[in-house]
Amino acid sequence: MDHYDSQQTNDYMQPEEDWDRDLLLDPAWEKQQRKTFTAWCNSHLRKAGTQIENIEEDFRDGLKLMLLLEVISGERLAKPERGKMRVHKISNVNKALDFIASKGVKLVSIGAEEIVDGNVKMTLGMIWTIILRFAIQDISVEETSAKEGLLLWCQRKTAPYKNVNIQNFHISWKDGLGFCALIHRHRPELIDYGKLRKDDPLTNLNTAFDVAEKYLDIPKMLDAEDIVGTARPDEKAIMTYVSSFYHAFSGAQKAETAANRICKVLAVNQENEQLMEDYEKLASDLLEWIRRTIPWLENRVPENTMQAMQQKLEDFRDYRRLHKPPKVQEKCQLEISFNTLQTKLRLSNRPAFMPSEGRMVSDINNAWGCLEQAEKGYEEWLLNEIRRLERLDHLAEKFRQKASIHEVWTDGKEAMLRQKDYETATLSEIKALLKKHEAFESDLAAHQDRVEQIAAIAQELNELDYYDSPSVNARCQKICDQWDNLGALTQKRREALERTEKLLETIDQLYLEYAKRAAPFNNWMEGAMEDLQDTFIVHTIEEIQGLTTAHEQFKATLPDADKERLAILGIHNEVSKIVQTYHVNMAGTNPYTTITPQEINGKWDHVRQLVPRRDQALTEEHARQQHNERLRKQFGAQANVIGPWIQTKMEEIGRISIEMHGTLEDQLNHLRQYEKSIVNYKPKMDQLEGDHQLIQEALIFDNKHTNYTMEHIRVGWEQLLTTIARTINEVENQILTRDAKGISQEQMNEFRASFNHFDRKKTGMMDTDDFRACLISMGYNMGEAEFARIMSIVDPNRLGVVTFQAFIDFMSRETADTDTADQVMASFKILAGDKNYITVDELRRELPPDQAEYCIARMAPYTGPDAVPGALDYMSFSTALYGESDL
Repeated sequence: MDHYDSQQTNDYMQPEEDWDRDLLLDPAWEKQQRKTFTAWCNSHLRKAGTQIENIEEDFRDGLKLMLLLEVISGERLAKPERGKMRVHKISNVNKALDFIASKGVKLVSIGAEEIVDGNVKMTLGMIWTIILRFAIQDISVEETSAKEGLLLWCQRKTAPYKNVNIQNFHISWKDGLGFCALIHRHRPELIDYGKLRKDDPLTNLNTAFDVAEKYLDIPKMLDAEDIVGTARPDEKAIMTYVSSFYHAFSGAQKAETAANRICKVLAVNQENEQLMEDYEKLASDLLEWIRRTIPWLENRVPENTMQAMQQKLEDFRDYRRLHKPPKVQEKCQLEISFNTLQTKLRLSNRPAFMPSEGRMVSDINNAWGCLEQAEKGYEEWLLNEIRRLERLDHLAEKFRQKASIHEVWTDGKEAMLRQKDYETATLSEIKALLKKHEAFESDLAAHQDRVEQIAAIAQELNELDYYDSPSVNARCQKICDQWDNLGALTQKRREALERTEKLLETIDQLYLEYAKRAAPFNNWMEGAMEDLQDTFIVHTIEEIQGLTTAHEQFKATLPDADKERLAILGIHNEVSKIVQTYHVNMAGTNPYTTITPQEINGKWDHVRQLVPRRDQALTEEHARQQHNERLRKQFGAQANVIGPWIQTKMEEIGRISIEMHGTLEDQLNHLRQYEKSIVNYKPKMDQLEGDHQLIQEALIFDNKHTNYTMEHIRVGWEQLLTTIARTINEVENQILTRDAKGISQEQMNEFRASFNHFDRKKTGMMDTDDFRACLISMGYNMGEAEFARIMSIVDPNRLGVVTFQAFIDFMSRETADTDTADQVMASFKILAGDKNYITVDELRRELPPDQAEYCIARMAPYTGPDAVPGALDYMSFSTALYGESDL
């Protein structure tokens, strides 16, 4: 069976091509199908300017699949989803599958999820379905279509060629001569068929494939090695390839079709004339048979013996079974032939057929109606005669049968009714015996009608003077006497069963009451034992207090429980008293429960032993929880002090770094004092760590006395240490900047005031917009390029913010009394004297070694008219020191 095919509504596929998704493709077939189907799809997709490379991957999003269907159908599909999510892909594939289904294709086991998941078997099956529908289904040759039509077309086209015998779409094409013959039949100038050899399949296949690709615009869908290298090439791949040849040569086939159409018209006329002759002969024969049969059926001469009448009935049955069915078939075939002939004549625009006189279909139906009427009358006459002769024998046989059935039924019934099996039965067995007895009584009442029928039949035989009436009467009297005895025994057994049932029901009610009360009491004891022995895990004093309260409430229920126990045991004692008083034979124990009084007493004693053990365990846990509560309070008291202290110090340090009280040195001293106070606070942190360790060792996981955890306080402490150190470092850097640039304290205060004013978010940093506003307020008139240059200086890492230190560096550079270009020239003249250059040796002599090497590496050689070896240019010197923007 093929691995995948979809059953089309117009049956253009064979049943053996139904696809079983549980089977796997042969690897060689899968390779051939991949290559063939990919080439087939690309032959259509290239019309839309695209193609596929991997058939199971490129159709996963459904876009190219929808495009392929639009190209081959010439219709527009629904707008595809352009998203990349799985749901978009499934939606696109479903649109394609819905379009295929709208073309009358029933998709079997092919779902959108499998196509989206890249299931190669399902993808190949879907493409094969498309090929069948759009490339093969519409092929029609001499009233055959689809696969059969394509095969017939191949056979017709290759029939004149030697060594070509096309019987299928697999091994018939292995030698390549079939492909070559198709091409030669339509384009003989493309192939020299006489030079081809059957024992050279590779050459034949390559010749056909190359010629088809070059001259017929049929893409190469398979390699010759794919076909020759497999014992049985894939049928679907070959069909797809061959269908391309069919469509390429379909124009040449039209002329051949026209000739066939003429031949077909002539053949239809000849066939119609033959049908007319056949109808006339068949109608004459059937009417003659009816004429001979009706007199035989109308012969009603009675016979005197049953045997003779039965022979007539057997002859009539032979007529019905052997002689009439062929004639019924002839009549049906006659009507079918007549209707078919009229339809063909009408379709051929020919006059309607008129049978000879008396041979119309209506004439035949009238004659057939007369035959069936005679047949019905003959059958009724036969049956009535046979019933008349069978009457007496039937009554005698009926009496014997009913009497025998009744005697078989009464056999052993008296012995059964005399049994005393109820004396040792349980209540359920007594009830079963009563039900059984009631059923017997119903059966007895039902047999009353049979006894009356036996008597009535005996009376009728007497009235008809049956020859064996004495024996019939004696047998009937015996049956009636036995019937009266069975009625008496039945009533006696019912009374005995009802007495025994009433006594056992009393005991059963006590058993049931015992079971109803013993079961919940037993469950209560088992639950109590489980609770008393259950281990508990508590984390707070409230939880242990709740357990203690529940235990006290449980102990308060013990007296009532003991009363219930004694009541249950009393029920059991009452049952024992009844058994002894009435000598009841009790078979077994209480049927409603397996709980015995001994079990109840044993479990009760165990519960009483477990109560004091539970008291001791709860007392010990209460003491442990009190100790844990003290640890919580001790930790909470310290954490509620240290946490706010850390937050306060963080805020104070922030204010010191922003406010402008005193000089930078005063701020630095103030910060160092804060640092010292923070370091001195470390012992309290250590003490809190110790308390936290005790809490962890006690497995305490929550603390309602504080919102602070040790982790929060540790993080806050580390942030405090980091903040004070960073703030001190920033102030020290400001002092270095001030001293290096010669900035006064008033200028520093002015810079800080401006920075704080435009630091609108009060984060210690200005964003880009705040910094621009600050520069504008200070008189800077700049465009975007200039502002970008300034931002590259103050924010080299492009973080989008400006720190106070970067702001000071920029402002000090802008306001400092730096060297001008004239001063640079003066400095150069001091070193160079009257020259326009300076030598390497002079630099190394006048400057420290590291600075001299720094300048030499950045200065270009001097090339003026008075240059000497080793001379360096002034401009290079100036650029190396100050940069191009300063000159």
